[in-house]
Amino acid sequence: MVGMADEQDIDAAEEAAGLRNPSYEIFMAALSILSIINLVLAWFIADESMSYIIQGINFLLTLCFAGDFIYRLYTAKSRSHYFFRDFGWADMLASIPFAQTNALRVFRLIKVYRLLRDYGARNIIRSIIKDRADSALLSLFFVGIIMLEFGSLQMLRLEVNAPGANITNASDALWYVIVTMSTVGYGDTYPVTNPGRVMGIIIIVVGVGIFGTLTGFLANAFLSPKKERKQEKQPPTDVHAQLEALKELSSQQQAAIARLESLLGKSSG
Repeated sequence: MVGMADEQDIDAAEEAAGLRNPSYEIFMAALSILSIINLVLAWFIADESMSYIIQGINFLLTLCFAGDFIYRLYTAKSRSHYFFRDFGWADMLASIPFAQTNALRVFRLIKVYRLLRDYGARNIIRSIIKDRADSALLSLFFVGIIMLEFGSLQMLRLEVNAPGANITNASDALWYVIVTMSTVGYGDTYPVTNPGRVMGIIIIVVGVGIFGTLTGFLANAFLSPKKERKQEKQPPTDVHAQLEALKELSSQQQAAIARLESLLGKSSG
């Protein structure tokens, strides 16, 4: 009963704060921060190959933001309110793959900060613990994006000028990190320097963790019995109504006992 009450409190707090899901909101905020960091990096990185890596990751982030905008617009209670009053227009413009509009992702950070502030730190922790499988999956997905970008940048920096190197451009670096993280390991590209091999070990370990967790998540989703759907959001219980119902039930029981006693008295007489 206490667990159900806690879940109902969490759901009510989420609805009052306007949150989709705290873990998801934090994940989208993290992607927003990463995209803003990439905008800054694009100004300072002069190497063409490294710029291509950042552009590739930005395109992936743009797809995430476009999907998020469509999802929010489709599930909004009032689409006009979401679009005009809840920074929906900024979400739409931030989904366009141009650096000038990507700066509007700052509005996402502001919005998520306000939502989480209204929701409360305690409720955030309780919600993350309650949906820990989803939270872990989103966290690992974000770690995968971080590793894909900065692992590729670092691998290219370490290997590009090494004698006999075969990771010499953005395509080679991205291909190596993707293949290594997915634990396929074709072997057509590989690091030849010791620092590059250390970086490769880190990428392998992260990849095994991500895909191991993903496999467990999918197995749990398909094989475990489906949870009962939050029992159709029962309305809050009225203690006074329950007390009156118990009194009525008690009086009915006493009346039934009195009738039985009278019947037994007549039969014995």
